[in-house]
Amino acid sequence: MKKRGVGLAVGLYPTGMSGGGDSSQAVVKVKPDGSVDLILTSVDIGQGCKTVLAQIAAEELGVPYDRVDVVNDDTDTGPLCFGTFASRVTFVAGNATKEAAREAKQILFSIAADKLEASPEDLEAANGKIYVKGAPERSVDIGAIAGEATFGLRKVIVGRGHYMRTPSAPDPATGKTDPFATLAWAAVQAEVEVDTDTGEVTVLRLDCAYDVGRAVNPLLVEGQIEGGAGMGVGAALMEQLYPYKSPVKFPAETFGDYVIPTAMDVPDIRTVIYECPSTNGPFGAKGIGEMTANAPAPAIVAAIHDAIGVWIDELPVTPEKVLRALQAKG
Repeated sequence: MKKRGVGLAVGLYPTGMSGGGDSSQAVVKVKPDGSVDLILTSVDIGQGCKTVLAQIAAEELGVPYDRVDVVNDDTDTGPLCFGTFASRVTFVAGNATKEAAREAKQILFSIAADKLEASPEDLEAANGKIYVKGAPERSVDIGAIAGEATFGLRKVIVGRGHYMRTPSAPDPATGKTDPFATLAWAAVQAEVEVDTDTGEVTVLRLDCAYDVGRAVNPLLVEGQIEGGAGMGVGAALMEQLYPYKSPVKFPAETFGDYVIPTAMDVPDIRTVIYECPSTNGPFGAKGIGEMTANAPAPAIVAAIHDAIGVWIDELPVTPEKVLRALQAKG
């Protein structure tokens, strides 16, 4: 007999190292033609940070996205970055990038102010131009200003940014601390079908809702949510790691031995992006990379319980465990 059930799991996840102290730096260089080099050492391992950081630099500078080139190919000579972990890059490196772009923009403003006969404080940048606030007809091309700075004034237009949340160690007496830069939130609902004759569990649907602060690139956010959902299916139903995979002398050595979900195993996924901007993230963004894989597994386990009335308290939920639980239930 096949039975269906629905389960819900909620969670929260911090951005960056708990307690702070993890640094990222960035350098923004505006070239004579107005194009931009964003130099950093944050590594893109597929999550799309090069795209997002370029967007942040472009937004702050007021130039088109396609005018920004990200250079992150040398961790020896490039600016410092603690690494791609803890869902930190968009938040920490993004703040550093925003600061670097702002400093470069102020150099551009100081040069453009004379040409526009305005104070630098009265200028703004957008669409590749520098405008006088409230008088968009008074503008100058950023490329022209960059060229004038380079060849006329012999200036280098370089901005520097460094973001590190101040470390917060626990108070020895009370344990009080300020552990999190910001928190992202998640809710996942799973719908499953359980075959009570074979113990097989099929995930039919996952509804995944995430507070991302600000979706700098919504398509990349959806990709991370869907990728995390697929990983959650693997954690819930297939993957078994040491020390729970026994015996140790027979470890999985290939993907033929260690089974992960394929496209055939990924259910229908519905993503919901909720934006509650962080007060200290770049344009309100939060880190959500890792948390997308956390809530699906407990949601699936809760749905199995809803379907057949037994709790499986050890992952992965294999057919054998389901049948043994049903047998114990009687």
